[in-house]
Amino acid sequence: MPTAPSNGLTLFYESFGNESDPALLLVMGLGAQMLLWEESFCRKLAGNGFRVIRYDNRDVGLSSKIEGGPTPDIGKAMTGDTSSASYTLWDMADDAVGLLGSLGIDKAHIVGASMGGMIVQAMAIKHPERVLTMTSIMSTTGNREVGQSTPEAMGALLSPPPTNREEAIASGVKSWKVIGGTFPFDEERIAQRTGVMYDRAFYPAGIARQLVAIMASGDRTEALKQVNAPTLVIHGEVDPLVTPSGGRATAEAIPGAELLMVPGMGHDIPAEVEDQVVKAIVANTRKAATSALA
Repeated sequence: MPTAPSNGLTLFYESFGNESDPALLLVMGLGAQMLLWEESFCRKLAGNGFRVIRYDNRDVGLSSKIEGGPTPDIGKAMTGDTSSASYTLWDMADDAVGLLGSLGIDKAHIVGASMGGMIVQAMAIKHPERVLTMTSIMSTTGNREVGQSTPEAMGALLSPPPTNREEAIASGVKSWKVIGGTFPFDEERIAQRTGVMYDRAFYPAGIARQLVAIMASGDRTEALKQVNAPTLVIHGEVDPLVTPSGGRATAEAIPGAELLMVPGMGHDIPAEVEDQVVKAIVANTRKAATSALA
C-alpha cells in the first residue's frame, strides 16, 4: 500500500501522472477521506502536466489514528475552551509538508477543500518556501464572524455518528442533500460512495478531534496578509456549511488573491463544475513562473 512517514505518522496517499512533473497536492476536509477528490478530477489535473497527490489526513481513512489524547469536547470548544484539542491545523500542515518531504518533493502547488483549505492556508503561512501556488476551496480564515454554517448545515455536521453501515449511508445521503448546491442530486451515487468509504475506514472519533482542531487553531486573517504565493479562492455561491463570506474574507486577506464564486455550487465539487474548477486551478498554477520572475 502507498504509505509514507510524516511528522511521526504514517499517511496513506495516491499519485496520478508522471513523477517528473510538478507536484500538486490535494488536501481534503473534515472527516473526509482522500476518495472525495474524485478520480476524474485528479486525472484531469494530471492531464495538465502535474504529479497529483491525494492523501488521507491524520485521524481519517487509512492514515495514522491519534490515540491516547484527551477526549474531544465539541460543546466546550464551541464556547472557546479548546483545551481538549489533541492537535491543530498547524500540526496537520506539518503533516502535509512531511509527506512532500518523504516523496522527495521540495515545492508543490497546494489545493485544499473545506478544512483542507484551512490546512493549505497554514502551509502557505508556516512553510512559504514549500509552496508554489495555493488554491483554497470552500474554506475560511478562522475568523468566527465569517463563513458560519446555516442552522440546517450545522445540524447535519453535529448529528450523532452512525452505528452501522446502513445508518452511515443514510446519514451521508441526508447530509449531502443539505450541504450540496442546486445541481441535480444523484442519491444512488452518493449512497454508493458513502458505502465504499464506510467499508474502507469508519472512525468517527477522528472527525470529532479534527473539528476541535479547527476551533483550536485561531484566526489566520492577519497571517494570511503575508502570503505571497499566487492564490486562488474558489467558493460556491450557495454553500451552506461554510457560507460565502468565508471565501470572500480569505480572498480579501491574501494580497493579489483571485476569487472565483461558482453559481449553484454548495459544499462540494459536483461533476457539472469539475472542468471549471480544474481550469481555474491550472490557470493559477501558471502564475508561479510569473511570480518567480517578479
